[in-house]
Amino acid sequence: MSTVRSPLPLPPRGDLLIAAAGLVGGLASWALGLFNNPHPPLGGGWVLLPLAVMALAEALRRTAPSAALVLGTVALAGDLVTLSLLATIVMFSDVVYAAVLYGGPRLSRVVPPASAALTAAVTVGTLAATREPRALLVGVVCGLVTVGPAWTGVIVRDHRNAAAAERLRAQQTALLAEMDRVQAVTAERARMARELHDVVANHLSAIAIHATAAQSLDDRAATGDALAVIRENSVHGLAEMRRLIGLLRTAGDHEEVSAAPTLDGLDALLSHARRHGAAGGLGFTLRDERSGGPLPAPVELAAYRIVQEALTNALKHASPGEVAVVLESPGREDGGSGGGALTVTVTSPCDRRPGPRAPGSGAGLVGMRERAELLGGSFGAGPAGAAGAAGGTRWVVRAVLPLGDAVHGVADGGDGGDGARRGDGA
Repeated sequence: MSTVRSPLPLPPRGDLLIAAAGLVGGLASWALGLFNNPHPPLGGGWVLLPLAVMALAEALRRTAPSAALVLGTVALAGDLVTLSLLATIVMFSDVVYAAVLYGGPRLSRVVPPASAALTAAVTVGTLAATREPRALLVGVVCGLVTVGPAWTGVIVRDHRNAAAAERLRAQQTALLAEMDRVQAVTAERARMARELHDVVANHLSAIAIHATAAQSLDDRAATGDALAVIRENSVHGLAEMRRLIGLLRTAGDHEEVSAAPTLDGLDALLSHARRHGAAGGLGFTLRDERSGGPLPAPVELAAYRIVQEALTNALKHASPGEVAVVLESPGREDGGSGGGALTVTVTSPCDRRPGPRAPGSGAGLVGMRERAELLGGSFGAGPAGAAGAAGGTRWVVRAVLPLGDAVHGVADGGDGGDGARRGDGA
């Protein structure tokens, strides 16, 4: 199938006006008898033909600069062998300027040196033919008509290219700034979601657990105890929520931000878990086998949040039995070039649990994994052991958090997310 080439676009209105003005100026000079060459080889009205061709070249100065330059050169040669009109020469200088400014890169590179070479050739040829110093004036006129417009076009084109490059660079800078802003907003939203989950989810989970138990038990005393626990956790949850909202509203003010939790608070965390897990037959133990110096603050916070989330999942989904929390941290001298690592392991029974289970959203595993990966560590969670074997099936949560220099300066841990749940992802 043959392709049909699109026709040449119409010349801009400005170019048509320039061509018309040059044509009218040339006709006026011809009518008044103002000629540059009083004794040409061709006299009479032949001078109007180069004028008309040059006017056509002017009309094509932007839409077809290469063709306009060829037509202009032919018209100028014809003008020199006739009476010669000033309007034709002036229009040719504009055609040269437009060819450099609007032509392609190759044309804009060729025209200036070609103009200089032409000027030199005309000057030398005129001197050789006349052997008079006045011949130098011909070279000066030729330079003004060709070299001057060509190099003016080069200067203007370079300025336009530089301006276009600066505009492109400004657009790229604005795009990068917008991407940075979006990433910063996304990171801040994720951090706020982590903090909201970590300080409120435990209380809401306890409320869900005891509300489920109160619905399934036909015991007034047990129901009363469950309602008391629900009230206690709802009050604490509301207090934590108000504190966080207050911090968000007064950012930059003089309100003091509460200190981030550390591993020293695990005893209180397990006491809370024992109080709420006793009704479900759950026991909680902590084995701290850390050695070496103090841990970096980001590592302590991430470890605390991972244990907190794992205990919340155990309260909601674990079978009756013992939930064990183990912290292992070899001395820095044993940690190699990475400075050692803190290993957090939480195991809980995951055989079939009697009675209803609390609902979950399935995001907790993602949150714990993000906290570990933000510190350059690793995370894993899944069942271990076999049903019916000694000890039954255990659900093991294990996070390895590096203690090297890479964790220093890391902001408030990874994404805690909404608790991942056994049975819906955790």
